[in-house]
Amino acid sequence: MSASRTNFYRDSQNGKLMGVCAGIADYAGMDVTLVRIGVAFLIFMTSGALIPLYFIAGLLAPKKPFGLYDTPDDAKFWQGVRANPRRSTQEVRSKLREIDRRMADIETFYTSRNTQLADEIERLR
Repeated sequence: MSASRTNFYRDSQNGKLMGVCAGIADYAGMDVTLVRIGVAFLIFMTSGALIPLYFIAGLLAPKKPFGLYDTPDDAKFWQGVRANPRRSTQEVRSKLREIDRRMADIETFYTSRNTQLADEIERLR
């Protein structure tokens, strides 16, 4: 089984207890401190009912593979994909359309008869 960048993993390297809060923060693209405060608040509000769920998540969630993301930008990209996959595919399509348009402009410029450019070259000879 290969590691998927869109799955939830517990992050033991950045975690305090089992890495569940750090995994949630990594998955959602949030600050881990805010997630920890939120979990502590929910534990308090549910009179501790969340504690068994936390440990179950810590036991069932796979550990985050080392080197899952190449760069911080790569991690940010995949967090965006998890948050809104449709928007991510639209962004990729938009970028590819822009690249295609720019390549067409370059091709048009290169293949067209540019008399001004030809005159400049002739003057330099």
